[in-house]
Amino acid sequence: MGSLLNLQATPLECLCDMSANAAPKFSSLPLSKAQLANLEALGFDTMTPIQAGSLGQILGGRDVIAQAKTGSGKTAAFGLGLLERTNPQRFAVQALVLCPTRELADQVGQEIRRLARAIPNIKLVSLCGGKPFGPQKGSLQHGAHIAVGTPGRVLDHLSRGSLRLNALQVLVLDEADRMLDMGFAEDIQQIVDRAPKERQTLLFSATYPQTIRDISGRFQKNPVSVSVAAQHTPGVIEQLFFEVQPHERNNTLLALFEHYDPPSTLIFCHTKKQCDEVAQLLQANNIAALAIHGDLEQRERDRVLIRFSNGSCPVLVATDVAARGLDIKSLDMVINYELPHDPDIYVHRIGRTGRAGETGRAFSLYTLSEQRKVRSIETTTGEPAIVDVYASLDRQSGFKLYGARTTVEVNVGRKNKIRPGDLLGALTGEGGVLGSAIGKIDILDMSSFVAVDNAVVEQVLDYLNGGRVKGRAVRARRVH
Repeated sequence: MGSLLNLQATPLECLCDMSANAAPKFSSLPLSKAQLANLEALGFDTMTPIQAGSLGQILGGRDVIAQAKTGSGKTAAFGLGLLERTNPQRFAVQALVLCPTRELADQVGQEIRRLARAIPNIKLVSLCGGKPFGPQKGSLQHGAHIAVGTPGRVLDHLSRGSLRLNALQVLVLDEADRMLDMGFAEDIQQIVDRAPKERQTLLFSATYPQTIRDISGRFQKNPVSVSVAAQHTPGVIEQLFFEVQPHERNNTLLALFEHYDPPSTLIFCHTKKQCDEVAQLLQANNIAALAIHGDLEQRERDRVLIRFSNGSCPVLVATDVAARGLDIKSLDMVINYELPHDPDIYVHRIGRTGRAGETGRAFSLYTLSEQRKVRSIETTTGEPAIVDVYASLDRQSGFKLYGARTTVEVNVGRKNKIRPGDLLGALTGEGGVLGSAIGKIDILDMSSFVAVDNAVVEQVLDYLNGGRVKGRAVRARRVH
């Protein structure tokens, strides 16, 4: 995927790399004197790269898609933009900011309130799951200019008629990639469907996978793109080849994990039988691993992919066919248990790491009889193969590798009209679980899967097996 600057097919009008430019001052923008004075009082002087790249376009009314991480100053970028378009005299929601979690929504709301101090009578309402519905409804009935919330609760208000978007001027999707990871795509689509077509849409995302390109194409009109990640060299992959004796292959594989301790790894094998054998080898050595291949039923395949993509299982062992269509971001390491016959397949395999401007590692095991394959890869990539040996890897006695999260399965799904926001709201509300402890939420037809930090698994299970979700009793269990 790489950075925005490498996406040739992106339907964006222009690309801006602000990393090399000197930081301009807020006073260079067409902001009111009162707002500039407020910014000065808040300690805002020069703009961050994301602000410098996007604020002028936002203030000009353009749709913007920005690649920016938390802490980059993105909230002030879209916050100042939406405040400039807000009319305090009109008591209707004119700006809506969608966030993946209640904690982020609260932070965004606080920041916009600080920025709004220069504008009299601006009212902001927070619409998040896990908080009582009634007070939010009352705030909307008394009139609000800006709404900040999570997709599930915002959609609840739209469905019940307590929130109307007929006056909406600006829609912001903040940390859009995480919202999609958590399963909010359908909710976001329904919200957008109820918004005016003539509006400004601002999309902020830390990464730029195909899913983000897709929603930009659906929701935005001729968006300007701003990337602050382009200062990093994208697609940097450390490649090492390990020549092994046939009997050393398994020990070398184990040594790679013990030496690098990777958070996520995709291992490629030739056959289904080999996938199962490698996964069993890793499991026997306290490395959590799952195999995926053509013999798995769809239900089991779904579970395997869910656990790998949500971080509850750090290792996936796959055949090339089974790995097709996988879009796993932030993949730390790819291992070729055996080299593929086609060097183009090698290039495709290792291209799954080092994405979104991050670095990655690709390690390949081969025997002396496979030397010809190494030479073919060198010819195809135009790079010399760097060969290492098993003895260079540091072994760790008692090494263990398990996921930082656990997957919890809940016995309700899409056909029960359950949405990610229902589970998130229940857990962060009455369940008392911090939103930051909840990862990706996957909703299937008859069941749902929630990735939760290992430290809160029992708390989550106790609540779900004793509390209620969307007014109904549910059953939950951890997925092994």
